[in-house]
Amino acid sequence: MGEALRIVPLGGLGEVGKNMTVFELAGERIVVDAGLAFPRDEHFGVDLVLPDFSYLRDRPVRAVVLTHAHEDHVGALPYVLREVEVQEVIATRLTLGLVKSKLDEHGLAAASELTEAEPGGAPVQLGPFRLEFVRMAHSVPDSMAVVIETEAGRVLHTGDWKLDHTPVDGLKTDVGALAELGNRGIDLLLGDSTNAERPGMTGSERLVGEAFRQLIPLRTGRIVVASFASNIHRVQQAAEVAIANGRKVAVVGRSMRKNMNIARSLGYVDLPDDAIVSPKEAMDLPRDEVLVLCTGSQGEPMSALTRIAYGDHQNVEVERGDTVIISAKPVPGNELRVHDSINRLSRLGAEVLHQEIAPVHVSGHACSEELRTLLSLVRPKAVMPIHGEYRMLAAHARLALDAGVRDENILLAENGSVVELTRDGAQIVDHVEAGVTFVDGLGVGDVEDVALRDRRRLSEDGVLIVVTTVALTDGSAGEIAPAELIARGVGEDEELIGELRDEADRIVRELAGNGVTEIKLLQEHIHDGIGQIVYERTRRRPMILPVVIEV
Repeated sequence: MGEALRIVPLGGLGEVGKNMTVFELAGERIVVDAGLAFPRDEHFGVDLVLPDFSYLRDRPVRAVVLTHAHEDHVGALPYVLREVEVQEVIATRLTLGLVKSKLDEHGLAAASELTEAEPGGAPVQLGPFRLEFVRMAHSVPDSMAVVIETEAGRVLHTGDWKLDHTPVDGLKTDVGALAELGNRGIDLLLGDSTNAERPGMTGSERLVGEAFRQLIPLRTGRIVVASFASNIHRVQQAAEVAIANGRKVAVVGRSMRKNMNIARSLGYVDLPDDAIVSPKEAMDLPRDEVLVLCTGSQGEPMSALTRIAYGDHQNVEVERGDTVIISAKPVPGNELRVHDSINRLSRLGAEVLHQEIAPVHVSGHACSEELRTLLSLVRPKAVMPIHGEYRMLAAHARLALDAGVRDENILLAENGSVVELTRDGAQIVDHVEAGVTFVDGLGVGDVEDVALRDRRRLSEDGVLIVVTTVALTDGSAGEIAPAELIARGVGEDEELIGELRDEADRIVRELAGNGVTEIKLLQEHIHDGIGQIVYERTRRRPMILPVVIEV
């Protein structure tokens, strides 16, 4: 038996987001995708959540292969390239265009060689790995699956996909190539599980275009369409319908403008120049002659749509008679933020259309019937569900079992599982550390659990700052100024604040009278005394920050 191919998922299993999988053989390795996740409410103040790729820090990577341009598959790439030695990045033309812009922003344009992948083209040999790429339809153009052939076996990583028979660009999932792979034999399938629980087939992207054609001509006010910036075909269809109905198009949101410029320059979007206006120009036009394309479909705090909803955008506003179309589904964890934006927009008088009440969104992921079709085409010997919460992975596993894959050949792995593939089959043999890395401002990975705990306490019980000034003479306390209290999130109970101020004074004077003038001891006693009173009166434990100033 030859050497085993080791497969180590560092993200994307048991969750939606931060997809990243390592393939190792003969001392060399490639990585498929390097994605991020957006923070949940319990990640107070954190900007981004990345995979923990410390496993790779002392292990050079021959290539990072990107299946498509969504942030949950490419967003962590700049952070990986800072920490890990990577020879080249391989992706399709549009994905490379969007990624190159991202790397330029991070000052990493020369960090790795960028190589364009050609789905259906000649195989690429990288050390012990022979790679082939298969065209897959998804909600962003130029998506692909990756075939990894080694002496240990042949693996198919589907990336994100669906069977769209009428894609906007005409580039369908290459069913013929998948069937040919099935004839050659697939030893292990790593398959997208996002919609495994959902019956039937996922609708075509053109259905959203048809919905735009039904909705936009009937609207008399300003129209705002919010979508993922990478959903090029979605925004293109909205713009085309608007232009056909005499509207000008304004693109709002930094990532939306950037992606549209790249897509237009590469020929993926074709819109007349005279139909595009600046946001400021759009606001000067009659309301029935404007369509705004913007970011913020996930309720992100600083996004264009959220700022519009709060009346805080410098250029764009909505009012009664306007229409807002949210053409995306909330990523798990973002539902409350999206609902808040909808409520705010409704309060401004806008009609808000979203996927629950209008056909303005279709998924980019295969439902159960499509997964069954893929399983019957590829006929894998073993299946490892990826890309989804555990319930989605489990649903995909049941579909594989129904398709005839033996139970012992279905691997329900988790982040950090080490899977070994040999000619005798695949099995989970070990586990490595695979947590998360937080991006917080300019810091990467420096947000400790204690920081999140402190932020949680601040959000739940508030903060009390106690400032005491002590004049020291000959090592003993002379004059002691009355304590000052600054309360945030604790309440406006003046009687309680007065009691706490008196207690702080009493503690300091008592300690000073006993010759205790060491700053840290004073702070500790103030903290304990104030905290005890607050808890007795309110049953809350705010963060208490005693400040003792020596003069």
